[in-house]
Amino acid sequence: MIRRILIVLFVIAGIGTAFWWFTRPKPVTVTLVEVGRGKVEASVANTRAGSVEACLRTRLSPISGGRIAFLGVKKGDHVKKGQVLLRLWNDDQQAQSNLALAQVTSSKKRIAEACAMAENAEREAGRMAELRAKGFISKSGEEKSRYEAQARRAACDAARADVNQAQARVKVTQVEQNRTVLVAPFDGIVADIVGELGEYTTPSPPGVATPPAIDLIDDSCLYIEAPMDEVDAPKIHIGQAARVSLDALPNQPLKGHVKRVAPYVVAVEKQARTVDVEVSLDHPEDGKKLLVGYSADVEIVLESRDDTLRVPTTALLEGNKVLVYQPAKRMLEERTIKTGITNWEYTEVLVGLKAGDRIVTSLEREGVKAGIKVVPENGSDAATNKIKAK
Repeated sequence: MIRRILIVLFVIAGIGTAFWWFTRPKPVTVTLVEVGRGKVEASVANTRAGSVEACLRTRLSPISGGRIAFLGVKKGDHVKKGQVLLRLWNDDQQAQSNLALAQVTSSKKRIAEACAMAENAEREAGRMAELRAKGFISKSGEEKSRYEAQARRAACDAARADVNQAQARVKVTQVEQNRTVLVAPFDGIVADIVGELGEYTTPSPPGVATPPAIDLIDDSCLYIEAPMDEVDAPKIHIGQAARVSLDALPNQPLKGHVKRVAPYVVAVEKQARTVDVEVSLDHPEDGKKLLVGYSADVEIVLESRDDTLRVPTTALLEGNKVLVYQPAKRMLEERTIKTGITNWEYTEVLVGLKAGDRIVTSLEREGVKAGIKVVPENGSDAATNKIKAK
């Protein structure tokens, strides 16, 4: 009887053991990284795409309206400072200028004549004064010659004034002609032209913007302008290091620094208030790779630690907690750490971990939590990724 009871108990124990074996919680496979030292930077980035801008850019339009009589450039042309780009029809003004120049020439000839006569009259007046002193002529004769000399000198001065007036008219006509001519104010490249030869162009009425006749940019000096969230703006200062990335040049980040922070906020939308930040390139030759208008993203470095204990930011749980792997128990332990500066990739560890500790980064996997049995990925405790310094 006892033997039968023992047999039954052994059978029940075997069934229970088998049930437990097949229903026991299986260890969760996790990815581990080894805590190490390296560089950590605190940075901010633009909220919307920035763009490459030219240091000098001008949108030129004639001051007055008229028909385009000369168009000396086309899109993409490189021009020099002082080069005539466009001229409106101004034959009437040219005729007035020629007339004014002719008047200047005529007035100068009248000066020579009038002033020569004045000099002769003054010499004659002097001779008559000597004769009057010797008693050879009357007082009235001497006075007549003196008055004649004064009148001739006044005529000479009037002729000089006529020349000045004629020269002033020449300047006026030149100014009027300049109102019909567009001249390059600096060396650059023509980005756009509005209008064709023979077409009419009109100046912009007050308060009404019209397209410029010629859009000229200086492509020898470029910078990047990017909008930063208003919350980040107080942290940004002139001279801070920056990294520029462009869709047109993938995997080719450019080094730069902050050269200007706008003193005002731009409200594109009620919920999108930004501050424009300008970044200059540290190496001017990098600008040769860029084109004005390229989209660009800017990351500004606020603070940096070159050799500090760090963990991947993705390994942090809420409340600055991490799951530390205990190899002896093959279990995870939750640990609270004190952090320093952080970015999207790494977070500085001040207290709570040491170099060589292994922590979990696969927090998104089902069942990963403190106190569970785990198996390091690839089935080995040695399968641990090390955090390499940048």
